[in-house]
Amino acid sequence: MAIRKLADLGQGLPADARLMGLDLGTKTIGMAVSDAGWLIATPIGTIRRTRFRDDAAALFEAADERAVAAFVLGLPVNMDGSEGPRCQSVRAFAQNLLGLRDLPIAFWDERLSTAAVERAMIGADVSRAKRKQSVDTAAAAYILQGALDTLSYSRPG
Repeated sequence: MAIRKLADLGQGLPADARLMGLDLGTKTIGMAVSDAGWLIATPIGTIRRTRFRDDAAALFEAADERAVAAFVLGLPVNMDGSEGPRCQSVRAFAQNLLGLRDLPIAFWDERLSTAAVERAMIGADVSRAKRKQSVDTAAAAYILQGALDTLSYSRPG
């Protein structure tokens, strides 16, 4: 498999396949998973980043526990639509994942996802400590939910 366009992500996947959304930060990776119907993204936790192989092993373990068949990675595109070093890092991470396991990967433009999540948490009066603890998983769910909403029109079956 290779990196796919989001609209093509579901091709060839089982009907009950789940997707995993990832928010790749420099220190942590936020994770979220979809339900089998691709309607709802649920945050499931974070991985503290260390070495790539260890990060990938933890991701694959979480994916295997939840019958994940594909990944959606947040792509931190600049506000003007250009791609900088962070985008290159995410693309390299995706290519490295593909070198370890043949699962489809798609990207989702995550501009302002963390900011939107933080605003919502502040609006809900979540303490600074709790926001710091959960913003990465919430951002992963925000990213995945955006992709799921877009895919709802093209889901096979």
